[in-house]
Amino acid sequence: MTELRLNAYHIMWLFVFFDLPVMTVKERRAAMLFRKNLEKDGFSMMQYSVYIRHCGSHESLDVHFRRVKGLLPEEGNVSVLAVTDKQYSNIYNFTNVTKKKGKKNIIRKEPVQLELF
Repeated sequence: MTELRLNAYHIMWLFVFFDLPVMTVKERRAAMLFRKNLEKDGFSMMQYSVYIRHCGSHESLDVHFRRVKGLLPEEGNVSVLAVTDKQYSNIYNFTNVTKKKGKKNIIRKEPVQLELF
């Protein structure tokens, strides 16, 4: 049996980007339900309409991708993007950017990961 070692190319991140209508009570409820269901499935809010989830393997990614497909609201736009952990490691998040003072706070948040042998 071939041993499959976890590495930055096998571990995946699943992004869900969405733009959902919220003009009516029904639309707002559908958008809220979509967000809550993403969170129940282990996604975290990265930005208001961008959620992200760590997946330990391609198989796990497939499971969560199918779940997202099952959660789609009737209206709106939803995009899903999968990237490897290696690709995700190149992300830079800027917060509290103030151009007048020339200060930039770069926050590079590494996820907490548990490695089992």
